[in-house]
Amino acid sequence: MAENGGASAYGAALAGGGFDFYKFIRQPQTIVRVLSWVFALVVFACITTEGYVNPPSSAQAKCIFNQSDSACQYAVGIGVIAFLACVGFLMLDIYIPFMSNAQDRKYIVMADLGFSGAWTFLWFVCFCVLTSQWSHTLDVIAFPEDAARATIAFSFFSIATWGILTYFALGRFRRGVDDVSIPTYTETAPEIHTPYPPTYAPTTYTPTTYTYPSNVPESQKQPPFTSNLPPQSDTSYLPPKY
Repeated sequence: MAENGGASAYGAALAGGGFDFYKFIRQPQTIVRVLSWVFALVVFACITTEGYVNPPSSAQAKCIFNQSDSACQYAVGIGVIAFLACVGFLMLDIYIPFMSNAQDRKYIVMADLGFSGAWTFLWFVCFCVLTSQWSHTLDVIAFPEDAARATIAFSFFSIATWGILTYFALGRFRRGVDDVSIPTYTETAPEIHTPYPPTYAPTTYTPTTYTYPSNVPESQKQPPFTSNLPPQSDTSYLPPKY
């Protein structure tokens, strides 16, 4: 299911976007998948209902395609598996928009691509086998010609529809998650405004020099950092009385 706008992953909208059923059934991929389902139903239904007849020379029912039971069995097998696969991939097409893991979507798209490509080839082989066996069938008037021709025709139509499904799956696989707009959050570094200037001028420490006036007598001058406390001896200590 391709999306024509908005973010998507592998051809489907991102998870959380909701599901529109009416839009889904109008998608080209959905329409072609339903046609493939109908064609497969016609092929194996025609063979199982009118594909075996009792020839005059044998009491056992034989395939109408040159009495080749393997041709009928091959067509029925291909048709039944294609019928079931169409139903399964339709369910996956509905479920993909609800998947949040892109890797799981990738696996489903790869499975769709591989299966559709393989069944395109197998339907081509089926068409060739049925056409060849019908061309070698004798006394075709005794056999239901309409069922045989319908089987051959819808086998050919199935080649086209499964080829288109292969093309759609390849397109979804190539797109991948390139068209997903994932917002990128970058944290802006805070601007630091410092009150300090960018450069600092070197400062030098200048000691302060104190000078005494010259007219002060020498006896009045006090030396710096002298203690006036009287000296204390060890005998002046008296223990407290309790």
